[in-house]
Amino acid sequence: MTALPYPQPPLTDGVVLLRAWQPEDAAQRYEGFADELCQRYSWSLVEPFTEAHIRAAYERDEQDRLSGDALNVAIADAGKPGRVLGAMSVYDVNASEQRAAIGYWLAPWARGQGLATRSLRLLAGWTFAHLGVQRLELTCAPDNVASARVAERSGFVREGVMRSHLRFKGARRDTVLFSLLPGELTAV
Repeated sequence: MTALPYPQPPLTDGVVLLRAWQPEDAAQRYEGFADELCQRYSWSLVEPFTEAHIRAAYERDEQDRLSGDALNVAIADAGKPGRVLGAMSVYDVNASEQRAAIGYWLAPWARGQGLATRSLRLLAGWTFAHLGVQRLELTCAPDNVASARVAERSGFVREGVMRSHLRFKGARRDTVLFSLLPGELTAV
């Protein structure tokens, strides 16, 4: 597959801005993701999360983008584009099956304001329009109520629980599966 393009211009609704990660974002990226909730639900490894993981993420993000496997973007404040609020990604892109997955995390200072929902709607809409995707999947831990609510507010349909779905922190974890088809995305 060809490289995945960054949205041009960057996606925004006037509140959030989805843009490419910049080297100067590293400290905010680390601080946001080092939060207890991100570590609980999004950090799958047993080893402690460190700044070295953030440095490695930049290279991995670009490799994934160039190979057509994933596109990772920063969620920024539209009024202050240097202020990182979280991250979003389209990943497991399968062009032949017209399917992809989408995920997100928010820094503690950005939660409770509807920013994940805004960001999810922006990137999901772009993914349908520009990547030819006909099915978007979103997964979260069964007890991640906030993430499930973001999915449902955006029009994703809960399909069920995949038992013992993935390796997570040295064990197996169940995962809730949501899906979204073109035309199901809800407006803000």
